[in-house]
Amino acid sequence: MSMSVRTPRTTCERCRRPTSACWCADLQPVDTTTRIVFLQHPREAKVAIGTARIAHLGLSRSELHKGIDFSQHARVAEIVARPGTALLFPGEGAVAPGSLLRPPDVLLVIDGTWPQARQIMALNPALRALPRIGFVPRQPGNYRIRREPAPHCVATVEAVVEVLASFERDDSRFAHLLRAFDRMVDRQLAGIAARTEPPRRRHKPGDPWWTVRSMPDLDGLWPQLVAIAGEANAHRQGSGVEGDPEIIQLAAKRLATGEVFQAFIAPRRPLAPCAAHHLDVPIESLLGGRGLPEVLEEWKRFLRPGDRVVGWGPFGWDLLVREGWQPEYRPIDLRLVAAQRMKRRPGRAEAATRAIGGTLGQESLAPGRAGRTLQAIGAFVERLLEEKRAAKDSKPSTPCSKP
Repeated sequence: MSMSVRTPRTTCERCRRPTSACWCADLQPVDTTTRIVFLQHPREAKVAIGTARIAHLGLSRSELHKGIDFSQHARVAEIVARPGTALLFPGEGAVAPGSLLRPPDVLLVIDGTWPQARQIMALNPALRALPRIGFVPRQPGNYRIRREPAPHCVATVEAVVEVLASFERDDSRFAHLLRAFDRMVDRQLAGIAARTEPPRRRHKPGDPWWTVRSMPDLDGLWPQLVAIAGEANAHRQGSGVEGDPEIIQLAAKRLATGEVFQAFIAPRRPLAPCAAHHLDVPIESLLGGRGLPEVLEEWKRFLRPGDRVVGWGPFGWDLLVREGWQPEYRPIDLRLVAAQRMKRRPGRAEAATRAIGGTLGQESLAPGRAGRTLQAIGAFVERLLEEKRAAKDSKPSTPCSKP
């Protein structure tokens, strides 16, 4: 009887993730005025979905030291003894980062679960003597693959970005760290949704999608949902045209009201030979597009406070982020919801919509492929909400019992 030998997955030496889930390409190390020094609990170092390594690799002057008792650690002792060193840790005496007249030269950040962090604090009196910095996050964390003890708790990388952005009065410098973090979370959730073997968590495979903790509340968010489809001018590798794909078509629909945004954007570099064919639009529409600054201003006016952008994958909003747009809230990747609903890879938006019984209308929301994607996103969300409401309506009521 022959036995199959499982081939081990290749691993990136830098981020120590499987090469299929490597996020190194999302990180461009950035220098900071304040040096970040991570004190990582040994157990946290073994967690594949930990985020301190994302922050460490994305900050060129950062350091990472593993341990619990650092009293005999020469480098950590040297840092703690320096004037201008502070500790990121909530509690009595902690001050908000924005209230400081001058940021600290070094900020120590404990990485681990809250019980692990408290253990490190208990064993290191020198840390307890440092000036403390604490904060209340401006928005809920996106660490949907780990259970946080309270809504205000965030991942290590999110905490570091929040503090550094406050020190340097610049959110955009550290946006790449959050993009790498978000994509790591999205990949993990997509893998969980697509998994065919028995789950390792208590969630049952047959449970409806809306009962899964990581799924967005599409019903409650319906008035704020804005579906988006973006298309790019992308040249094949080796074409001789340098640069990342650039947005040349932007289409969006406010799902609750039906308001539509549509714009072609003039290419800033030579148009890819097959762009018009792939986007299914006339080449004259692409070449005659409007200027990017004008379209971005119109896009910002289209959006309202509290809007949540939803797309079939992150490609559309990633194109906008590259051009300087920053969403108020993290966009929703409907593909992840679809994978949970369908228990498999969902494929393209139109095919997925038909697969769950959704109806694709004949109206044209925008020219070409973007318009069809936009229509499918709306139909998919509507079908999901129909299923949810039908399930709740059919649930038998529980009779009241008398004492």
